[in-house]
Amino acid sequence: MNNFKIACMLLLLASTTVAGASTDEGYPLDPMTWSEHWTVLEVLRDNGHLDADTRFSMVNLREPAKQEVLKWEPGQAYTRRAFALVRQKTQTFEAVVDLTNRKMLSWHELEGVQANWLREEFDAMTDIVKEDPDFLAAMQRRGITDLTFIDCGVGPPGYFGTEEQKGRRIGHLGCEQVGGVRNTWTRQIEGLNVVVDMNEKTVLRVVDEGVVPVPAVSADYDRASIGEAREVPGPIVISQPQGAGFTINGHQVQWQKWHFHVRPDHRVGQILSTVSYQDGDDLRSVMYQGSLSEIFVPYMDPSFGWYSRNFLDAGEYTSGGLTKPLMKGIDCPDYAYYMDAIIADDKGRPSARHNMICIFERQTGDPSWRHATNDGNGGPEGRVQRELVVRSAAVLGNYDYLFDWTFQQTGSIQVGAGATGIAEAKAVVQATAKEAAAKGAVPDDAYGRFVAPNIIAVNHDHYFNFRIDLDVDGTDNSLRIDRLKTQILPEDQLRRSIWVSVPEIAKKESDAMLNINLSHPAYWRVTSAKRTNHVGYPTSYQLAPGKNTEQLMSEDDYPRLRAGFINHHLWVTPFREDERYAAGDYPTLSTPGMGLPAWTSEDRDIENTDIVLWYTFGMHHMVRAEDWPVMPVLWHGFEIRPFDFFDQNPALDLPE
Repeated sequence: MNNFKIACMLLLLASTTVAGASTDEGYPLDPMTWSEHWTVLEVLRDNGHLDADTRFSMVNLREPAKQEVLKWEPGQAYTRRAFALVRQKTQTFEAVVDLTNRKMLSWHELEGVQANWLREEFDAMTDIVKEDPDFLAAMQRRGITDLTFIDCGVGPPGYFGTEEQKGRRIGHLGCEQVGGVRNTWTRQIEGLNVVVDMNEKTVLRVVDEGVVPVPAVSADYDRASIGEAREVPGPIVISQPQGAGFTINGHQVQWQKWHFHVRPDHRVGQILSTVSYQDGDDLRSVMYQGSLSEIFVPYMDPSFGWYSRNFLDAGEYTSGGLTKPLMKGIDCPDYAYYMDAIIADDKGRPSARHNMICIFERQTGDPSWRHATNDGNGGPEGRVQRELVVRSAAVLGNYDYLFDWTFQQTGSIQVGAGATGIAEAKAVVQATAKEAAAKGAVPDDAYGRFVAPNIIAVNHDHYFNFRIDLDVDGTDNSLRIDRLKTQILPEDQLRRSIWVSVPEIAKKESDAMLNINLSHPAYWRVTSAKRTNHVGYPTSYQLAPGKNTEQLMSEDDYPRLRAGFINHHLWVTPFREDERYAAGDYPTLSTPGMGLPAWTSEDRDIENTDIVLWYTFGMHHMVRAEDWPVMPVLWHGFEIRPFDFFDQNPALDLPE
């Protein structure tokens, strides 16, 4: 029995647990408990590393080594560890704590990096800025002398390596005029930004690009603002009178022939681990771990208040955790099972968060497969498709994201990201293109589109990178690239051409830096080095791209250099315990080249070894009227699809 099978054995333990109730027998990858969070604080205190000024950008599980997890058996003891990112005034430290034995394993200072933003930092400079004479003068130029209803917030700008930024924890502060509306994204005080030093708590400069009146338009979208709701007759009722079709034991899930572990995570929202498929008597490994790795959102306006908006959301804006509670009956069906989480606040103290992950079955009304013969003698025959969804939701300022891992009875896993929320908008003095040309000015909508009078939704991109550690029938895998190429046929053939598959095994990391090209199609597959199917092909899983885009920033553009993972849709690296985030561990105010570009610069071997796939998909968002004031969910994603993994369609045994 291989290591992966041993690690998954507890998923086969007898259980009568269903959605709505769970038992927990413990697993090395389970999230930190309430008491374990307090153990971190107590150990730091006992070692002299905790005082009133100590702040925590993150407290998270330090996973055991992969091989330890694969060798672990139910009932076997294991050591629990925690990682903490600690800030003390201008210094940042990494701490690792042995939770089992309550002792400090390591404590060292980080040089030349910035920890992700704290929740308290978002409004930490408001009172100081409101007393700055240059800021007050800029507000007076806008006719604003009463600051009672002026709310301000400060966040990390995109880093550009300027002398002003070097060695500082820089923040850019902007304000809005609140009052009278629920959706205050239309009340931004445009053209006024304040550059601050977060460590020194000082104002470096006030940037005033010109007075723009605050728009009076309302963009509220609650029921009271919209008015009478449309009639949707005939409610659709979904029920499971015999209970859910999946079982949960702690954080381990069993559905149909799938077995996996899922846990909430402070930085990336949710992590799925030890994913396997029951193929007859054989529990076969598919994926050791899969999760979001990074989100990159650059805006496309050259003005001071906008060019610096190039956000690495999963690395910079995870104060309080990346994901937020789900709304029952809206984000997930009423009958879903909900999983809670424990997240540390700025002081490292644990806080219980309910409904952070939901798990539910659904039938879409589609067939899993069907066929009817032309003569009518062989059918028709078909089966109904059912699937299992594991979902979380992130709220990052104006945008909301849904993240789905959907398990299919056909052996596939569909991964999706749905973007919704509010498009970030800019107030302008609306002028026609003709009026702008007469003044020699750039048209108001040169860098976005009007969604309301005097309001421009600025053009921007969304990029999502996922870390996918496939273990196809074990850890000895390779990336196979099946390139589809035109073959010209001999002159005596009536057909002039066909296409054929030309396989290639990626031997080095440079061989696996790949982009989607519809003119040169290719299949990307992770193949097993040790197992074949019944006709002799290596078993494999394909990464099948969905909707995607090419990035349009120049090669020397600083945001692109900082988010270098967007240069390729696919990267493949050898597995390393400490390589988890595509833009590096610390992308806040980061310098270029961190993460995937740095790791792959060694051009390491990736043939017949334990490999990790990093897949990026994105979209250019030119906002339309229908995206305002709140955007309908727009989905992008990909599929992890069995390819010669089974000997035949694994869904043949679905019931009629």
